Amino acid sequence: MTNDELAPAMPSDQELRSILGEAKTIAVVGLSSKPHRDSHEVAEYLQHKGYRIIPVNPNETEVLGEKAYPSLLDVPEKVDVVDVFRRAEYTPEIAEQAVKVGARLLWLQDGIVNEDAWRIAQDGRVDVVMGVCIRRTKNRLEREAS
Repeated sequence: MTNDELAPAMPSDQELRSILGEAKTIAVVGLSSKPHRDSHEVAEYLQHKGYRIIPVNPNETEVLGEKAYPSLLDVPEKVDVVDVFRRAEYTPEIAEQAVKVGARLLWLQDGIVNEDAWRIAQDGRVDVVMGVCIRRTKNRLEREAS
């Protein structure tokens, strides 16, 4: 399945505006405490936009002032969006966890596409975005709305 074949299954801009507008908590899987990493920069941006960030990384204890958890299943509160900075081969397990925790949206960042993760999330009624940056998308949606 190519990106073009998956594109129709991704949420529309209107749906993304709604989901991101209602979301309060974003779990960032693979979030690094290193400020120069994309995951850190994007999570910091999301925090500045008013989202509660939950770092999910077994190698971290705290990132951006928030307690880190080893997996999504360890997060003790509701997660609205799961933003993923992990290689594609790890995403099916993350998709399974996103379904189990009741996330509304699984977002695989730039260059991360996995058909199995997509299928798992869709079967669990979790919307999916793959291969694009949440920061750039949110900026574009805000620009187009104004």
